[in-house]
Amino acid sequence: MATIVEEPLPAADQVFHIETHGIDHIPPSERWARPRDVGAMWAGASVQIEYFIYGAVLMTFGFNFAQALSIILIGNLSYFLLGLCSLQAPQTGTTVFAINRASYGPNGSRLISFFNWLTQIGFEVEGLILIVGAALVLQTKAGFAGGTPAKVIFVMVAVIIQAVLPFLGHATILKTLRALVVPFVILFAIMLGYAIPHATTHGVAHGADWQTYMEGLAFVIILSGLGWTECGNDYTRYCPPDSSKPAIVGWVFLGTALPEILIMTLGAAVGTFLLDVGTQANAFVAFAHQSFFPAWFVDAFLILCIVQLFAINSLDMYSSGVTLQAMGVPIKRDMAVLVDCALALGVTMFAIFNTSFNTYLKDFVDVVIVWIAPWLGIFLVDWWMRRSRYVPAELQRTDKGGLYYRTAGIYWPAIIAQIVGMFAAIEALSATFHLPRWLNEVTVHTADSHGFGADFSVFMGIGVAAVLYVVLAWRGVRAQADEQDRRLAEASAGQ
Repeated sequence: MATIVEEPLPAADQVFHIETHGIDHIPPSERWARPRDVGAMWAGASVQIEYFIYGAVLMTFGFNFAQALSIILIGNLSYFLLGLCSLQAPQTGTTVFAINRASYGPNGSRLISFFNWLTQIGFEVEGLILIVGAALVLQTKAGFAGGTPAKVIFVMVAVIIQAVLPFLGHATILKTLRALVVPFVILFAIMLGYAIPHATTHGVAHGADWQTYMEGLAFVIILSGLGWTECGNDYTRYCPPDSSKPAIVGWVFLGTALPEILIMTLGAAVGTFLLDVGTQANAFVAFAHQSFFPAWFVDAFLILCIVQLFAINSLDMYSSGVTLQAMGVPIKRDMAVLVDCALALGVTMFAIFNTSFNTYLKDFVDVVIVWIAPWLGIFLVDWWMRRSRYVPAELQRTDKGGLYYRTAGIYWPAIIAQIVGMFAAIEALSATFHLPRWLNEVTVHTADSHGFGADFSVFMGIGVAAVLYVVLAWRGVRAQADEQDRRLAEASAGQ
């Protein structure tokens, strides 16, 4: 039998070495990744504790188990969107918010990049809150009561540790996440064995109404596929230009939706009998005083959760770093990690002492939906109108002579569609915070007898922005697509 010899990674992206690339174009000679490598990385990011907790939190909406399961199944179909938003980088060789310059203009894209930068920091903070929560429970189980000083120390140490993987870069993150898949599959299998005798499918006899159902669906969609779409191309830009598009979509979906459906379902099942997981300020405190799982398992579970949460946070920090570059900040990708750490430290300190995890998560979800849903609609429609290609060299240009510069570096049809789409999303958002009626008419008009309205924010945001962008930008983008084809043909002929 022939021996398969893996070629070494390019010097710019070596495992356990600092990656030198940022948003710059990755030459074809350095494209080492295959679609299955990307799928394996996403599997490592999906077989993890956050999705277990999301499933438990979902049960706090008032669903019965059948309702929760249907929401988990439907919501995770949104990973097809992540697959679609991973198809642009193999052709362009760069990150998503460098590609985004084509649709918004290099200056217009800075605003959207800023939204994403804040979003990535928000996800980092979510991970840090969980890391500190797990550490506090381990401390309690060991018989120590550190109080406020312990929280401060745990946050500071966690911020320092979480910088390591994203500082090193793409290849190191990919290898680490792949290595964590098997331990967590074993861990969740053991948990399933203990959970089955205690879980119930009839804890809430009638379940929630359809308005709450739509709110829960929006919650799952944004925390699954939709919430990762703005990062997809950051991890496929090392794939060769001729990589199979169906293979990329398929591997991404297999690596994300399937494990997350299983893990969120497990979380929902545990949430039927270990009720405090989804309601306490510390999501892990329910494991400190319970009789369902043995003490040794809880200790191993919390320790492995901390390890993997650091790895998951590395994805957010990595994308945050290249997004900061796309905003035009003159900083190296590895140094951007340090900027993120400083901001994440401050926000995590505030969150740890001023809010519960459940409240933070639901508020954060509402804010992210408002900008990311319209952006997704515009990004994918723009790619479609360009016949699924760009001029890679022009995406690196931010000067007035660049192909995608437009008017003062802004493509106004995209900006207008983004603003209108955000307004549409807010109008249909069932928010955890108060919104004035004039800004929330769709939700108000679908309210039940208790005043709770349905949440159509994801669908309104994507649909309104996409349709309006087609109307406003069709002629301009199609003309630019013709120019793209001409330039790409010239470049191909000159090789």
